[in-house]
Amino acid sequence: MNSKDRLALYENMLLSRRFEEKADELYKEGLVTGSLHLYIGEEAIGGVAMQLREAGDLFTSTHRGVGHTVLCGSDPNRIMAELFGKATGLSGGKGGSMHMFDHAHGLLGTNGIVGGGTSLACGAGITLKLVNHTDRVVFCFLGEGACNEGVTHESMNLAAVWKLPVIFVVENNGYEVFTTAQESCAVTDMAVRAAGYAMPGEIVDGNDVAALEAAYTKAIAHARQGGGPSLIEAKTYRWSGHWPGDVYSYGGYRTREEVDAWKARCPIARLGKLLCAQGAATAADLDGISRRVDETVAASVAFAMESPDPDDDSLTRNLFA
Repeated sequence: MNSKDRLALYENMLLSRRFEEKADELYKEGLVTGSLHLYIGEEAIGGVAMQLREAGDLFTSTHRGVGHTVLCGSDPNRIMAELFGKATGLSGGKGGSMHMFDHAHGLLGTNGIVGGGTSLACGAGITLKLVNHTDRVVFCFLGEGACNEGVTHESMNLAAVWKLPVIFVVENNGYEVFTTAQESCAVTDMAVRAAGYAMPGEIVDGNDVAALEAAYTKAIAHARQGGGPSLIEAKTYRWSGHWPGDVYSYGGYRTREEVDAWKARCPIARLGKLLCAQGAATAADLDGISRRVDETVAASVAFAMESPDPDDDSLTRNLFA
């Protein structure tokens, strides 16, 4: 990425952060309902991947997928409307945070099933090969908890056997709801498992844009050249609890000191400092981006508030019967 790309990435990551902060606030006010699992603190992982994508590349998401949906370029108005359950939402108000879909931006769905996106990514990879789009790739985001699911092992093995252009991105944020990886995984470095599927595996700092770019660039080239899948484990941290109502987050399964230590490694702040140090941006430039982002988020809330609820006829539309 050049300086212009990184500046665009900074704005995209900040938009994801501010959008989710507002969604969290609205959830606590009862305006956003259903499930909401925040991506705050992890924005660099999805952000860099989306910045490096090319036209026709696809990706599968997770239950923590609002951030991915913002980062891929989906309309913030329609994302917020979906969180409000409005007819103008990405899924017509039926899906909420865990069931968004935007094929125009490569999103094959946020997913409420742990590890559910891994088999979908393989299906997409098979499809790309069948229609001779061998220069395209599929990013498959999953958490470290999903690495213990049977479907994940099956999908990684299948992707390796058939040399599918899938890049498995493990967003290792340290916790599977309330359980640490050390308590549930015999091998806590998930990238080590790549050797069992004869695919490249790499551990990177998930809060470091440059490290992510280097790892993704290798994996993308490997896939586009027909080499098959790769596994990238991005070490990161979710700043919030598992969901906004997670009252056990502080003083329960983790400490305030631990959270503060990770906040000091904020990926957005680190990228901002890098841009300024390289002369690609000034503090005034970043302030301007901040104001623009806030305006976009405010507009999305206004759009959602003014949007109509789904009508009764839509209840059974687009469903299998």
